[in-house]
Amino acid sequence: MFGLGLDIGGTKCAAVIGCYENGACRVLEKETIDTASYLTPDALLAELYRRANHLLLRTGLAKESLCGVGISCGGPLDPQRGLILSPPNLPGWDRVPIVEKTAAFFSLPVFLANDADASALAEWKFGAGQGCRNMIFLTFGTGMGAGLILNGSLYTGACGMAGEVGHVRLGEDGPEGYGKNGSFEGFCSGGGLAKSAVYYAQAMREKGMDSPLLEKTPTAREIACAAEKGDPYALFLLKNCAHRLGEGLSILIDLLNPEKIVIGSIYARNRTFFERETLPVVRREALSRSLNACEILPAALGEAIGDFASLSVIFAREGKQ
Repeated sequence: MFGLGLDIGGTKCAAVIGCYENGACRVLEKETIDTASYLTPDALLAELYRRANHLLLRTGLAKESLCGVGISCGGPLDPQRGLILSPPNLPGWDRVPIVEKTAAFFSLPVFLANDADASALAEWKFGAGQGCRNMIFLTFGTGMGAGLILNGSLYTGACGMAGEVGHVRLGEDGPEGYGKNGSFEGFCSGGGLAKSAVYYAQAMREKGMDSPLLEKTPTAREIACAAEKGDPYALFLLKNCAHRLGEGLSILIDLLNPEKIVIGSIYARNRTFFERETLPVVRREALSRSLNACEILPAALGEAIGDFASLSVIFAREGKQ
């Protein structure tokens, strides 16, 4: 079967055509656009729909041959009503009726899922979570969210808000994430790392630290690159992030007793560093019996996880979950 996936993120968006066959998901064609290049949701969606039509032409597929459209987007969402509800990483996306708009354009069934939920499905069926019944997926990208696979099915909660771990407060104070200082997202996300660089800069200057990063607002990628070169401020920021990640993971292990925690984006790209800095914190903080039953793994789908996530929203609806 064939499907169209739309992956909507705070940094980039993508349209992807994929197929599900013999238990495997395969990406056929893809186009990507930069989120910040479009001033309104309508402008971005119009361009994304146009790119999707190009993909259909390139693959030679008729629109009618698709089983549906899957949309993966950062929360909060109302999947039942098909609304995007002001995600912190999508300014201006306030109560956007994306399912209605997309269904009107393509005349196809449209399904919406939180990006963490969609990615959890993708990693569970096609990536690092294969073969388990209890898994947590952490986005750890622009923001921090979780998708929960519990007892062999996706758990979304009473109103689709399960897994918003980025909102959990890990410290009395700290960089802001999800509208709350000291939150998990404030410490452990791309946006959080950038805010951390500003938040701790004055204190580090007063301690005499010397780094070009103290005079700018660096991106998470710039911080990681500087850390590889031994920059002291970059190393401080990443170590602080890694230690807070360990605290957050320990809470999840104690609370949900998962078989696997699969972590995307920043963790996957810097696995060696985070394993060295994060795992000792987890071993100190988590219940040993629960920790012994749990593997902490990088996302296996890598940079393609957004593609698989949006497609998994459709294929799960088709009974492939």
